Amino acid sequence: MNIQSLSDLVFFDRNEAEFSEYETPAEKCVRGKPMQRTWHHFTSSDDKFFAGIWEAEPGCWKIKYTENEFCQILGGRSILRDATGKETELKSGDNFVIPAGFEGEWDVIETTRKIYVIYES
Repeated sequence: MNIQSLSDLVFFDRNEAEFSEYETPAEKCVRGKPMQRTWHHFTSSDDKFFAGIWEAEPGCWKIKYTENEFCQILGGRSILRDATGKETELKSGDNFVIPAGFEGEWDVIETTRKIYVIYES
């Protein structure tokens, strides 16, 4: 058993994150070609648990979740739409979980930033 200590804690504001920036793949885009950015802070030793910060510019794209994801919206405004067309607005302060199997669209109205915590079995 690997004993963990306080030095193993990951504080987002003190940790040097792994940064990546990419254009949303064209085949997923519904509207626009939004840039997405991640500041990845943590991956578990079994590669099943991840955490960091994500940001996207305005645009809309198709999503299909194979993972379970907890989200906390830090800023901006988006609409999450399911496959039947039902939608909900996401704004700063919202906390929610997207379960594995969810399909629909992520529609960024104003550049949106969130904390993500992902578990993929």
